[in-house]
Amino acid sequence: MSATLRPALRVFVRGDTATVVDENGATTSFSGGSDLDVRQAVVAHAVRLAHQRGRPVAVETSGDRGSHRLEVGADGQIRALSGESADAEAELTEMPATSGDTRGGAHTVKLDGPEAVTTRASFIDGSAERDLILSTGLHGWLRKLGLVHSPTAAEVARHRRVQIVAAQWAGPRTIAVVNGKGGVGKTPTTAMLSAVYARFGGGSVLAFDNNDTRGTLGWRTEQGRHESTIADLLAAADSLQGAPTSAMAAYIHHQTDDRYDVLRSNPRVLSADQRLTTREFDTLVSTVGRGYRLVVFDSGNDESADRWLRMIDWANQLVVPTVTSPESAESAALLLEALAARDEHSALLARDAVVVITQAEPAGKARVAQLVETFSSLARAVAVIPFDPALKDGPLRFGALRAATREAWIEAAAYTADRF
Repeated sequence: MSATLRPALRVFVRGDTATVVDENGATTSFSGGSDLDVRQAVVAHAVRLAHQRGRPVAVETSGDRGSHRLEVGADGQIRALSGESADAEAELTEMPATSGDTRGGAHTVKLDGPEAVTTRASFIDGSAERDLILSTGLHGWLRKLGLVHSPTAAEVARHRRVQIVAAQWAGPRTIAVVNGKGGVGKTPTTAMLSAVYARFGGGSVLAFDNNDTRGTLGWRTEQGRHESTIADLLAAADSLQGAPTSAMAAYIHHQTDDRYDVLRSNPRVLSADQRLTTREFDTLVSTVGRGYRLVVFDSGNDESADRWLRMIDWANQLVVPTVTSPESAESAALLLEALAARDEHSALLARDAVVVITQAEPAGKARVAQLVETFSSLARAVAVIPFDPALKDGPLRFGALRAATREAWIEAAAYTADRF
């Protein structure tokens, strides 16, 4: 089987929960007493599919155990596809590799036919990337002392997440952060995702406050040397045609430490005075799209507003934040279900959505686990953000967060950008 074949199954593993998405978008969730039980259940699921099709199936895994491409046969044999190490098989099953010769850097891929193709060993040993992983943190210090020579699995997984959030794409991308209920973490989610992409990817990220009512994004982020809002940018849209991107500085508010920009709504006026038509929203998005590689929309609570619905039409990726309260979680679930029934584009967004569960207060593990299990069947991925007082109120600064919270946001951002 070719290593470039589109995977039949995509598996997202987090702790003792795994979500399996087939090529048609159908999802199956598994949970158990240990991550080993979950991986065994995923293998059994893949084996059943391979038996039904009469041929091995490609499986792509990501999450806690890193990212791997595997081939699972109807006989239960698991083979790492070209470019993966034999250890990748053990990552899913905790069993030794059953086939594939990796001696000397070559790798044998078993085909559906009687022959096998062996790729030439590369002269490039991959040490440059390994050294990059080992260059920072505790292991970077230990490496300088000569005590460490190889990165841990956790370091490799983090490096892959950073590579995803730092990626550059051909053409602009848009992320819509949505939940029809207030107080569920839309603004912190918008700010933290924007900070991660800008810090690791080199800027050109805009947080866009798409809110008829009193959006708080402007209140919780740094103000520039002016008080410009969306209304000012809309009025100047024609004059910005063909202008250098630096001209946008008169209308956005740059975040010094986190390196992204904010386009504010006006919290001092009534919603009736700052509603946008579909055409006006299109004008704004087209204008900022010439200067930014990524726009993250912080949405309002009115899901019937023209600007809210048009935001969905423009979105490449959906992020649905919720806190651990039943009301906010129910609102998130209802929104995903409603979008799934709206139209084909909205249904694809809902199926491919990333749910971000923020613990606004210290919450029990059982409640969080229940939410993860439920949303894993409704969305592509679920990220959990631990309780952090720096997210509750005041200025939103990525650097003010605890280390574990920062890593959780990097993971959430990697889930979100993984399909760009």
